[in-house]
Amino acid sequence: MKRRDFFEKSVIAGGMAAPAAAFSSMNPEPFYGSLPADEEVFIEKPLPCRPHEGKVLAVIQPHCDDIAYFAAGTVAKLLHEGYTGYLIRTTNDDAAGAGNSMGERVLNNEVSNEAFAKVMGFKKVFDLGYRNHRMDEYNIQEIKGRLIFLFRLLRVDTIVSFDPWDHYEENPDHYVTARAVEAARWMAGMNTDYPEQLEVVEPHSVVERYYYARGPQVVNRVVDISNFIDRKVEANMAVVSQGGGGRTGSLLRQRLASEGKKLPALGNDDRTADFNYIKHFMLDQFSETLRGVPSDRKIGEKYGLGWAERFHYFGPGTSGIQDYILKNSVKI
Repeated sequence: MKRRDFFEKSVIAGGMAAPAAAFSSMNPEPFYGSLPADEEVFIEKPLPCRPHEGKVLAVIQPHCDDIAYFAAGTVAKLLHEGYTGYLIRTTNDDAAGAGNSMGERVLNNEVSNEAFAKVMGFKKVFDLGYRNHRMDEYNIQEIKGRLIFLFRLLRVDTIVSFDPWDHYEENPDHYVTARAVEAARWMAGMNTDYPEQLEVVEPHSVVERYYYARGPQVVNRVVDISNFIDRKVEANMAVVSQGGGGRTGSLLRQRLASEGKKLPALGNDDRTADFNYIKHFMLDQFSETLRGVPSDRKIGEKYGLGWAERFHYFGPGTSGIQDYILKNSVKI
């Protein structure tokens, strides 16, 4: 997402500009609500101890700021509960963020991606390196094949990524990644798909998916991130090359100081300014302007929580056939 230039210019020039100047993805009258769901919304709350010990989480993002923006609270929660986490970035971010050349942008975004991974506690980062904003030019079979291999190699149980059923997403990196992820997680468990891989890895099915979207989506799961909101803030602080986090708060504080002004909410030092700007402005008061989604605090408030993130969720399916067989089979 190409936001860094907008945020830095708007902060230096005079604060937060109108969203239309920031996001080419915004419609003139954007809708930020949820689409109707066929099932009730499930509230996922923090679990004691480490119930997911031994399980593997793969977090797939096209750009270095995507997960930090939309799902870092949930990812932090899952890692805290015992998952071993891996971060997969599908693009090289060569057309977004800070830098005077393509090479500088690629390097700066790679540094931010690694910093984000360190804050979150991922075990390893995989960069697929596709061109930024141009993923629709690549053969999706290649992208799926690489993801299938990683899902099999890492023995992934759960994934977090963009929603492949988000029909309001115009960024090709987002929707191509989303569709490739959904197809790959399904195909990874079959021994007839990419059988040449089976010389070194085994089929493995991904059984749980948390999908998020920038626009309206089906929401059937809300995750309580109240205990992890500060980690989400720190994750956004780590991404300094692009997005609305990073050093935006301290830049605003410095600009105001040069004008002989002060915004009390930003505190008295640069780190506090960055932290408070992200937590109270980006993730809350001005979330729809800066991120294009409702405030995490307001989502939580709606469900009696402090802070929350929302998802289109798919869990392990149960057909009931085995239970039926156990109860009804007879000896012959």
